[in-house]
Amino acid sequence: MEKQTKSIIQDSLDALLENQEFLPELQGQMRNQAFTSLSSILSTPNKIHKSFLRIPLDDGRVVRIPSFRVQHNNALGPYKGGIRYHESVNEEEVINLAFLMTLKNALHSVPFGGGKGGIVMDPRKFSEKELNLIARKYVRYFSDVIGPDKDIPAPDVGSGAREMDWMMTEYKKITNGSAYLGSFTGKSIENGGSLGRREATGKGVYFTFHYLLHDFIKENEQQLNSSDNIFAATALAHYGRPLTMAVQGFGNVGSVAALEAYKSTHINNKVVAVSDRNVTLYNADGLDILTLVEFASANGGDLPNTEEQLQQANVTAEIRGRDELVTLPVDVLLLAALEDQIHSGNMQAIQARVIVEGANAPVTQEADEYLSEQGVIIIPDILANAGGVIVSYFEWLQGRETQFYSEEEVYRMLLEKMKNTMDLIFPQFFGDPFPLRQNCYIHSVRRLSTILYRQGQLY
Repeated sequence: MEKQTKSIIQDSLDALLENQEFLPELQGQMRNQAFTSLSSILSTPNKIHKSFLRIPLDDGRVVRIPSFRVQHNNALGPYKGGIRYHESVNEEEVINLAFLMTLKNALHSVPFGGGKGGIVMDPRKFSEKELNLIARKYVRYFSDVIGPDKDIPAPDVGSGAREMDWMMTEYKKITNGSAYLGSFTGKSIENGGSLGRREATGKGVYFTFHYLLHDFIKENEQQLNSSDNIFAATALAHYGRPLTMAVQGFGNVGSVAALEAYKSTHINNKVVAVSDRNVTLYNADGLDILTLVEFASANGGDLPNTEEQLQQANVTAEIRGRDELVTLPVDVLLLAALEDQIHSGNMQAIQARVIVEGANAPVTQEADEYLSEQGVIIIPDILANAGGVIVSYFEWLQGRETQFYSEEEVYRMLLEKMKNTMDLIFPQFFGDPFPLRQNCYIHSVRRLSTILYRQGQLY
């Protein structure tokens, strides 16, 4: 992923270097030097913090758990990013996720920089008491570098409102109650969280897909019909007709996005497949997503994975292997699990013509390039799954002002902000030769480069 990160930065800078309308005051050797500086600054994190959390377990043993906090760039504001609880967490992964947060915030004009945290663990293997201690120890070990004006963590894979509540409480204790409400976002409503925060990412993921294949085409159909852009042809081929969708991952993001698709009245979606860590469920006539959401909520987040459980849930579906979902014959793939789900080993078997990244980096660079050459539209994570950080920004504002928005206000502001971004990006995407991901990166790098230049950080 490090190679991919540097490639993203360099490709975007190369495109901007040739555009003489961008930072026109930089010319000749000075321009080349400035862009060399930008490449170095944006492709490396500002700081990497690592610690081993000392945790006494319920059985009397003591373990030391590796943990990270990476602060990539804060040119636009305080570092911002979630804390991932997963056994696969490693330093390189956290660095790249922090980098993506920098780009995501820049793309959506959120006044935060990019950060990310990680704890190398399977949270299912620890008791609630042990998890509480892990959360509090994480705050103690990193208390010098986090805070509402420095670095603001949030939930990520494996963590949620409960962990953020515990962490904020520990931060409040350490700092004697000084400005603690904005120290963490993604908290419970009762503990200063924002209404709509849990659903925000999933709603935003579905909204980007809905806006591209319905609202935007409806307003621009004539221009798209006259375009020779390969992606315009794909978009038009999916406009105004029934669409089949498969959703990988049935956590906070996937289940919410699937439910949004299930309830949609503007696009004739049919969610024919969903998967989680155990199973893929398939029904060519469409799955009862509402019933599956209720079942998962009552069963630790897991989908039914036996015939007996399907009967118990009153759901009609075929049980298939967990990894079969991505190669099913569907129009749309919504990826809301983990990274690297579509790769060189399965990219040629992908049948969907539209892919929406609800997870971070679920399509590898090689697969992205291959599928884009085939005209597959990939709505990248940087665009699609920004709902969480945008509503985290709203939560941070509410904590500072101690005035709270209604759920309707939160969703209205969220979708308006995402719409503003898409109205900037989509016309360029359908007019330029670049895939949508590269268009997003160029826009983000342009904004970051301008700020870094104005701040005098390039020399």
